Amino acid sequence: MNEHRTRLLSPGTEGAGPVLYWMHRDHRARDNWGLAQAFLLARRAGCSVAAFHCLDPDYPAPNPAHVRFLLGGLEETARGLEALGVPFARLLGDPPVQAARLARAVDARAVVADFDPLRHKRRWLRDAARAMPCPLYETDSRNTVPCIAASDKRETAARTLRPKIRRLLPEFLEEFPALPVQERPPLLPPHPGLQGLEQALPRLAGARAPQGFAPGEDAAAAALERFVRHGLAGYAQARNNPSRDAQSGLSPWLHFGMLSGQRAALSAASAEAPEEDRQAFLEELVVRRELADNFCLHAQDYDQTSCYPAWARASLEKHRGDPRPALYPRDRLEAARTDDPAWNAAQTELVRTGKMHGYMRMYWCKKLLEWTPCVEEAQALAVDFNDRLSLDGRDPNGYAGIAWSLGGVHDRPWGDRPVFGVVRSMTLAGLHRKFDVEAYAVRVRNPG
Repeated sequence: MNEHRTRLLSPGTEGAGPVLYWMHRDHRARDNWGLAQAFLLARRAGCSVAAFHCLDPDYPAPNPAHVRFLLGGLEETARGLEALGVPFARLLGDPPVQAARLARAVDARAVVADFDPLRHKRRWLRDAARAMPCPLYETDSRNTVPCIAASDKRETAARTLRPKIRRLLPEFLEEFPALPVQERPPLLPPHPGLQGLEQALPRLAGARAPQGFAPGEDAAAAALERFVRHGLAGYAQARNNPSRDAQSGLSPWLHFGMLSGQRAALSAASAEAPEEDRQAFLEELVVRRELADNFCLHAQDYDQTSCYPAWARASLEKHRGDPRPALYPRDRLEAARTDDPAWNAAQTELVRTGKMHGYMRMYWCKKLLEWTPCVEEAQALAVDFNDRLSLDGRDPNGYAGIAWSLGGVHDRPWGDRPVFGVVRSMTLAGLHRKFDVEAYAVRVRNPG
């Protein structure tokens, strides 16, 4: 594997035990560069590999149904690891504390952790680096071109990151290596396991994963195969038409790391579909997703209005006192009871399924600016709804999308308008010109 995917966070002292893989973003046993890096280090040292996941009871915006989706996927991943002879510990508590404790308990040779640009995950790795007795590595298995290799600065738009990604793709868009089966798995100390986690988290009682998205690697792989076979052709033209169910639908599995974005890219690149469609999908899957990771890594205020570019902040401030066409209270917005049928359909789709059509996400978010007293409230509301209701929330894609919609991040100034200033606006009339809004609303009301 390309070792530029990995960087050393703290040197520590190598122990005599196994290499530990700390799974916290990429929850899968196959197509996983972090796990592959752990095997590489273990082979060099002549030792074995073990893996662990730590559920943080204080994780931001926890939704019991989403936690249930994660735990269901981890059960399948545990079986995949077991087939490789890799024991898998499921821990509960402050992840960096638990990670260092486990490393000391097994006298770990090293620990390999997933890369994640979000604030709380950066904190986890900083704290773990200080407490870890052995070397701590970070491997980017989320991005096809590793985030730290693609750019060392905050990119202003897709057009500035795209050429860097394309230049590096031949180096990093490679097939995943086959991992060996360990004949003598290492022993791990007792840990809570799934039953123990559920007993320690009473809010999970009765919670079920959202309907329509089965958790786990197998469901993710099946969804990818269906899309490549039946949905990729025509994708470039149909993807932005919410009245048609033409998006890939892969984002929940991509968000939870149950599907490798690189596996999806390899599958799409070799598919029998028109070049226009393959390139449109790869633009979103690779360039846009990696732009979101770049944004969150270099703008740790990614969920605040302070992350907006100066031109957008100045224009929004100039229009702060503009009359709003309507002001809706939070409960009415969450219940999808506005006077806008398209917005109501989008919000209903989000609440019912845990997912919203990507094009409607932009409109949905922009209308919050018109329906709240100020951009700060719109920003906070969009983040809350997205993180709490969306199965693929709490993700760089969501934070970047909200910042684009409300604050012009990765965009440019447009014509000056009330409320929005020179931030790009969207209107219901514009939606009607683009697609059949009523057909979209009917599809949401009558899924399947």
